[in-house]
Order: sequence, then structure tokens, then C-alpha cells
Amino acid sequence: MAQLKEYYQKEVVPALAQQFGFSNTMRVPRITKVVLNMGLGEAVADKKILENAANDLGLISGQKVVVTKARKSIAGFKIREGWPIGCKVTLRGERMYEFLERLVGIAIPRIRDFRGLSPRSFDGRGNFAMGVNEQIIFPEIDYDKIDTLRGLDITITTTAQNDDEGRALLTALRFPFRGMPSATEEAPAVEETEQNEEAPAEEAPTEETEEEAPAAEQTEQTEEAPAEESGEDASERDKEES
Repeated sequence: MAQLKEYYQKEVVPALAQQFGFSNTMRVPRITKVVLNMGLGEAVADKKILENAANDLGLISGQKVVVTKARKSIAGFKIREGWPIGCKVTLRGERMYEFLERLVGIAIPRIRDFRGLSPRSFDGRGNFAMGVNEQIIFPEIDYDKIDTLRGLDITITTTAQNDDEGRALLTALRFPFRGMPSATEEAPAVEETEQNEEAPAEEAPTEETEEEAPAAEQTEQTEEAPAEESGEDASERDKEES
């Protein structure tokens, strides 16, 4: 059994059942299939291109590739109905989980300038789609043996009823979606707020001392004034008595 499948059964199913309040674990969303597709419009002019692409996709998936053909003629692209225009493969069961293990653990971290998967790449029914620009991110591809760099589309079909359930499922399976702040990013914000709250407390004592100083001087002056008047009255009384 693939490690990812075992992890899903033992860890993901109980966690999602508790998160969404499912009394029956059969209601917990799961992945049913993964489709890998390569579109090759240039294969119309050169059949060798289709052979090389099918070989690459077969190495990535470990399964026989199916050639896709045009359903109708398109004059603008010089394509006729029935012409080969790409290749695809559908993965289920053990091979599907083995591919997802390599995708999440090896291939995605090798994407250049990777900043996380878009959490909006769902179709409204819990199915997820992503594009890969270069097939060399997969460990099965030897860079020295390919003729050119090719991209492919990866579609993950789930039993989720909505995008929230599908996103929770893939997040639990360790798909690296962007937009989730880490603990290290939150620390500076906390320090700034603490400094801003402490600043007014330090300024408060200086303002009080400045305001209290004039008040103290006024009280001293008012207390001395009556003392001077009492001295004059005493001298006048001495003159009258003499």
C-alpha cells in the first residue's frame, strides 16, 4: 500500500470527519482519479513530437498513454477531425497515490520560483487542476534524453461536494497552497503593537511634571503674599502706639 493512501485512511479521514461533522466516514471526500494531459498542436506536422511526448508521459505516470485526437476540424489551426493532437493518461488506485506522493514530495518543490499552489484553482465541485511548465521536474525524466521542454496539465478529481471540502482534502494531503501565514511572519507584527502600546506610558510622566511645576510656583506666591501684608500692619501699629 502506498504511504499516502495509508496516511489518508489513518489520519486524514478522522480529521476531515471531525472538521465537517460527518457521522459516516464514507462521506469524507477522497480522490477518485488523476488525469495527466499533454496538448501537442505541433504534432500535426511532425509525428516524432507525439512519440517523444508519449514516452515522457509514460515515464512520469508508469502507465500506457492514450493518444488524443481532434473531435472536429478547425481551419484556423489547420487541424482536421481525427488527427492526433496530444496524449493523456488516467491514474487510479495505487498508481494514483504513488504519483501524488512523487508530485507533492519531489516534483512540486523542484518548480522554479515556486510560491505555492493557487487555492482558487477549483471548479466549484471540489476538483483541482494545475499546470506544469516543464516535465523535467519529475525524477523519471532524464534531461539529457529529452528533445525539448514540454508542459502538462494535471487534473485531480474528488468526491467533494464543494471547493471547501476539496481544498481541505488536498491541504490535509500536504499540497502546498499559498496564502497561509507562518509563525515567523506573525512575530514582527506582535512586537510592533507592543512597542506602540508602551510609548504613551513613557511620555505620560513628563507631561504631568511640566503641568505641575507652574501650579507649585503659584501656590508659593499666594502663600508669601499674606505674610508681607502682615509685616506692614505691624509697623503701623507701632507708630500709633508711640
